[in-house]
Amino acid sequence: MPNQRGLPSKCFITLFIFLMPLLYLHAQELDILLKGGHLIDAKNSIDGPMDVGIRDGKIAEVAKNISTERAKKIINVTGLYVTPGLLDMHVHVFMGNEPGAYIANGATSVMPDGYTFRAGVTTVVDAGSSGWRNFPLFKEQTIDKSKTRILALLNIVGSGMRSRFEEQDVSDMNPVMTAHSIKKLYPDILVGIKAAHYWGDFTQVDLAVEAGKKADVPVMVDFGEHYPPNSIEALFMEHLRPGDIFTHTYSHGPTQRETIVDEEGKLKPFIIKAQQRGIVFDMGHGGGAFTWQQAIPAHQQGFKADVVSTDLHTQSMNAGMKDLSNVLSKFMAMGVSLPDAISRATWAPAQVIGKPDLGHLSVGAEADVAVFNLREGDFGFLDVRRLKIQGSRKLETELTIRAGKVVWDLNGLAAEDFKK
Repeated sequence: MPNQRGLPSKCFITLFIFLMPLLYLHAQELDILLKGGHLIDAKNSIDGPMDVGIRDGKIAEVAKNISTERAKKIINVTGLYVTPGLLDMHVHVFMGNEPGAYIANGATSVMPDGYTFRAGVTTVVDAGSSGWRNFPLFKEQTIDKSKTRILALLNIVGSGMRSRFEEQDVSDMNPVMTAHSIKKLYPDILVGIKAAHYWGDFTQVDLAVEAGKKADVPVMVDFGEHYPPNSIEALFMEHLRPGDIFTHTYSHGPTQRETIVDEEGKLKPFIIKAQQRGIVFDMGHGGGAFTWQQAIPAHQQGFKADVVSTDLHTQSMNAGMKDLSNVLSKFMAMGVSLPDAISRATWAPAQVIGKPDLGHLSVGAEADVAVFNLREGDFGFLDVRRLKIQGSRKLETELTIRAGKVVWDLNGLAAEDFKK
């Protein structure tokens, strides 16, 4: 018999049976749900319990209690810290086997995927390993083949960091070709310019800034191989622009590089003025560029580097630096809070390089996520002089997600139980 609306009751039953799978699929709208973690997201001012839902490689939802019934995979991160994937703004990953090469297509650089994900890093910025002449090889050889997102600063020297001698070749410092490569050829990858290892005056810096003006990108300066040392006050106040970057902030090499803290342990007064002017101070730990002698008194006197980075290469990773999670732990050992440290390796560098789509977990952003265990104990942290300080907290990377895919899982948080 027809019902009151004139449709057979069997039609409702058939329609219900047909729609049930579709309704179920709609309810399971998340590919991954990170459940129960403590989220730290500087851009969105979040520092507290929050679930994170991922769908189609993007952040789909961030809320305090997302239903587990809506997710295909639930990853329990209770007791752990969830952050945006870390952004290491200073690395060297143009690895190759060219005879005699140093960092550009040389063995001092590393392949990124082997060192990034295990530290919670999903994006790196290669700091000037290549110039406009050999960047296409770097792109083909490394960038296009890596799961890690690789951006780059283009060296003002056309052949990049092939050797210390070629880095002195003023005739190969071409602002026009450098700017053209950034602005016209690879604008999505090239985010700035690098000046480094120059033995002379301010010529290299000035040519890099000229290219930076043409391409509308920042310049990073590694300013430390001059004898007698060039003035960093002049560098900050007369040669660099607001938004330009000074790397190796805490280096101590007074015979070649002017330091930010004097020999009496006093922070030089123009350092704070330079930071207020807009000069960006990058940690750039490296194998020889981070000392407690500079970092601790600077922090005690109210100065901190704006960006925490590693200067990753073969000469730094097995020494005091190790990886970015360890470097962030060093920052905390000097009294910096966890949220402050994380912000300097996520949202802060994203703004410096002009990539506001990175460094946060806003809805719609690519799902680059790191999950950390904050271990409590007695830990030793080395500087490049192999001097040690003790710290009570250390970050350990439990899980890394790149574009919605699990790429590092230390203890099988995202894995199925074998017994089940």
